[in-house]
Formats: sequence, structure tokens, C-alpha cells
Amino acid sequence: MSAVKQFIFDVPGDPVGKQRPRVTRSGHAFTPHRTVEYENLVRACFRDAFPDAQPLDEPVSVQIVAFHSIPKSWSKAKREQARKLEILPGKPDCDNIAKSICDALNGMAYVDDRLICRLDVRKQYGTVPMVVVIVRTR
Repeated sequence: MSAVKQFIFDVPGDPVGKQRPRVTRSGHAFTPHRTVEYENLVRACFRDAFPDAQPLDEPVSVQIVAFHSIPKSWSKAKREQARKLEILPGKPDCDNIAKSICDALNGMAYVDDRLICRLDVRKQYGTVPMVVVIVRTR
């Protein structure tokens, strides 16, 4: 049995979910700019953390913890509830966060996202907005 291999890194800032492709009047489909920028940020963070990484070519599990910033407009009591995880973030949806992260890591952390056999995504508020990503062989 081979040793467990893993990549652990974080992406600064609030999480961004994968947006639906847009279509122009002429029928040309394109990926929204915000999605492209975020996927590029995820790739850059991965490359910075693992400059010599070879993509895994075996089943992997992916764990994503998305820490959203607590709105400054909230009352002190409501911000405290968010810190205690009594209030959880709404948008973006977990599946859209996972899609943007997993698509960005395609060909970098793993050969193809078809190798993802387990996926765990959590959202919560945090003092520092970021997304923590763990990719490991099973």
C-alpha cells in the first residue's frame, strides 16, 4: 500500500462560487470574469505552496472549508453569533464553491477531477476570510 499523499493550502479572501456560463446575443458562450479570476487565484495559491507538485493519478478526497468575512454592518451581538457558528453563511452555495476549487485544481493537484471520490465542503464565518483546501489520496 502506498503512502498517503496530500496537498494543504489556503486561498485568501471570501470564497467565490462557480458562476454559470454566459451567452452573448450571437450565441457565443463564455465564463464570467469573476469565475476566471478566482480560479486563477486558486491555481496561483496552489503553485506557490507546491511549486514542484506532480498531479496525483489515483483516487483522492477533497476537503474545503470556506471562511466568509463577517459583515461589518452587523450588530456586535450578531457578529458574536457568527463567530460562535450560531449563524452560517448563505451564498455562494457549497456546490458552487467546490466546483470553482475543483475545476481550478484539475491537472495540477490531480490528473482529472474524475479522480475525486470524496468531497467535503463546509461554510462558516471567520475572522480572516479564506478557503482552506486539503487534497489527499484515500
